[in-house]
Amino acid sequence: MQQPRVSIITVVYNSVTTIEATIKSVLALTYSNVEYIVVDGGSTDGTIDLIKKYEQQISRWTSGPDAGLYDAMNKGMEMSSGDYFWFINSGDEPASPDVLDKVFSGNSTADVYYGETMLIDEAGNEIGLRRHSPPDHLSWRDFRRGMLVSHQSFIASGKVAGKYDLSYRFSADYEWCLHALKHASEIRNTGLILSKFREGGMTRQNIIPGLKERFRIMVKNFGLGSTILAHFVIAPKFFRYWMQNRRF
Repeated sequence: MQQPRVSIITVVYNSVTTIEATIKSVLALTYSNVEYIVVDGGSTDGTIDLIKKYEQQISRWTSGPDAGLYDAMNKGMEMSSGDYFWFINSGDEPASPDVLDKVFSGNSTADVYYGETMLIDEAGNEIGLRRHSPPDHLSWRDFRRGMLVSHQSFIASGKVAGKYDLSYRFSADYEWCLHALKHASEIRNTGLILSKFREGGMTRQNIIPGLKERFRIMVKNFGLGSTILAHFVIAPKFFRYWMQNRRF
């Protein structure tokens, strides 16, 4: 059985200090059927020079103005021809060179594959696993308790992946994953750490507006009453984790 084609998409803007590590980690993957797409937002800090350094190994790349992170992600999907989408943005990395070989080691294919996320610091040192631990069996209803799987550790089939809703500036990834889960017939827990996520970036810098957007998305999908009840559980856990770790 032919291995499914995985389109790995990296979105980047003025990230000269992190983009090379991301590119090198993706190019180090041993999985044989990878398509690598890089979407740059018109960087002016040397990022484009680093992309050009590896352009013979990158399937396709583009650079130019966009309407933000999620618009760039939509551009990446439009440029892709794979069976699956996996977003490894600048600063992020696949967990190991053989991680996709392990994900697709069986004969059947799921609509969504998910796993754990390892947090790393600016120097690339491991900090620990993400605050949310993915459930053994995931459904869209589980997202009532928040984004239990990080975007970087969520691989979605083109059959269930929609476009990012640009009306959400900070949490469109939550809505995108929720949409994919809603339309998935089979959702598979890989039991693996799929990605490394570098702390910081847009999500951390905009945590409050991001949480407000996520609340709106939850109300839209789960209803106001259910969302409010869920936050009686989410909020104390969030605060306790922050007090213990001083990070989100």
